[in-house]
Amino acid sequence: MRIGTGFDVHRLTAGRPLILGGVVIPYAMGLDGHSDADVLVHAVMDALLGALALGDIGTHFPDSDPAYAGISSLKLLGQVGRQISDREYVVANLDTVIIAQQPKLAPYIGQMRDNFAAVLGIAGDLVSVKATTTEMLGFCGRGEGIAAQAAVLLARLRQD
Repeated sequence: MRIGTGFDVHRLTAGRPLILGGVVIPYAMGLDGHSDADVLVHAVMDALLGALALGDIGTHFPDSDPAYAGISSLKLLGQVGRQISDREYVVANLDTVIIAQQPKLAPYIGQMRDNFAAVLGIAGDLVSVKATTTEMLGFCGRGEGIAAQAAVLLARLRQD
């Protein structure tokens, strides 16, 4: 078994859609970034890559590469998932948390879980997505940005 953790944060800005866990969420602002800036998927990708000591998303998908401009983070997650399965591992458990004061995310959590399960080819009950606020403290509490954390457990498909 291998364990990985991931963390990401993006600034909120006007003129972009808010995408979290692959779900477009109605909100006045979106996250700023080179790709679709899906902070939750980015944290998950870093957790997966870290579990197998494969570096981070900046190494695999640099923001200096125009090929990744505006790309769906779920598409990148699919590439990371293939790296995991190529090494004969499977996601045994994925636990995530979104840290945002606004908007309310409860109506979208189920679709986020379904997106992760579908892209990673795992059962939905292996995926947890939670959301919390910071009680109006810090940059998330002031509505300046959104952060996300992820923890993943990978299991080896075969024993050597």
